[in-house]
Amino acid sequence: MTTNPTANGWQKLIKHGGALTGIVIIAFSGFIAIFAYLIAPDATPNANRMIVEIGGKQPGFKQQFFLYPKETVENPGNWISLAVHGRPDAFQFIPVDGYTVKDHRLIIKKYIDEGISEKIEYSLSRLKVPVEKNFVTRTFLLGTDKYGRDMMSRLLVGVRVSLLVGGIAMLLSLTIGVLLGALAGYYGGKMDSWIMWLINVIWSIPTLLLVFAVTLLLGKGFMQVFIAVGLTMWVNVARIVRGQMLGIRKLEYVEAAKALGYSDLRIITKHILPNIMGPVLVVAAANFASAIIIEAGLSFLGVGVQPPQPSWGGMIRENYNFIITNNPMLALAPGFAIMLLVLAFNLLGNGIRDVLDVRG
Repeated sequence: MTTNPTANGWQKLIKHGGALTGIVIIAFSGFIAIFAYLIAPDATPNANRMIVEIGGKQPGFKQQFFLYPKETVENPGNWISLAVHGRPDAFQFIPVDGYTVKDHRLIIKKYIDEGISEKIEYSLSRLKVPVEKNFVTRTFLLGTDKYGRDMMSRLLVGVRVSLLVGGIAMLLSLTIGVLLGALAGYYGGKMDSWIMWLINVIWSIPTLLLVFAVTLLLGKGFMQVFIAVGLTMWVNVARIVRGQMLGIRKLEYVEAAKALGYSDLRIITKHILPNIMGPVLVVAAANFASAIIIEAGLSFLGVGVQPPQPSWGGMIRENYNFIITNNPMLALAPGFAIMLLVLAFNLLGNGIRDVLDVRG
């Protein structure tokens, strides 16, 4: 009875404590990324419901709101559209300290600040449901940022950016790195010299500086961050693939494949690359973690993902002043999220290294 090496490898990976912890955290993050708008308390696009009167509040803050119907409401579409883009608010959220009903008029005490309120009157004819149903109390588990947006919702939606940037940057770096590394290691000679020259040039430039250059060239934006990060992370992959290829290309099974008349493309893709993917997978996990950190750094500096789209690095940038004032959790929460996700990918990479017995 033969055993499946892939299934055997997965079994070993699941039994590895660190790798299993990383897989659980990554799977949980992926679930949140997919269903963020269905889970988040604020399901508006980009979790961007601004209520400036309650800006900078502590975790656990509670507030009563008057839901005043908007005159025009965008069509939220089906549940798939809701899951992908969120749902625009049908009501205006007005923070209140209390209300009374008098002569078919609703009189609310609009919350302005601690101990400050303003009386505003509304006609009951605008309300389509009983008065009591137009008032809700919301709890902000992680507090609100300086614009009065729910931090928990923006943290949940922001995981999409980190996973997308990490995933696409990793795939881009693997594609370029494996291609150039394989060509350099398999053919050698002038091709190897030219590719190694390019690798050394890219290697000599600080990663963040190179990302800045690519970002400035392509402009600010969501897709530009993917490309900028991916184009600066392929060097490690190329060096490892080249080194592995140099050690394998002279082995007997490669020489036998050449003698049988197999094409170079088939030899590289079918016979060599599958045998050197262990180290590549370890680097891929490390690149994923590095891409998350780089994206967070770019967003913190203002050249990454642009507002109002939530990014963990951007959230730290918007709220880092609160660290030394009254509400450090506004900046610490996205920082902890970055740390946890990066740790998960590093644990997964270490697990792959141990299971596949990758040396070096």
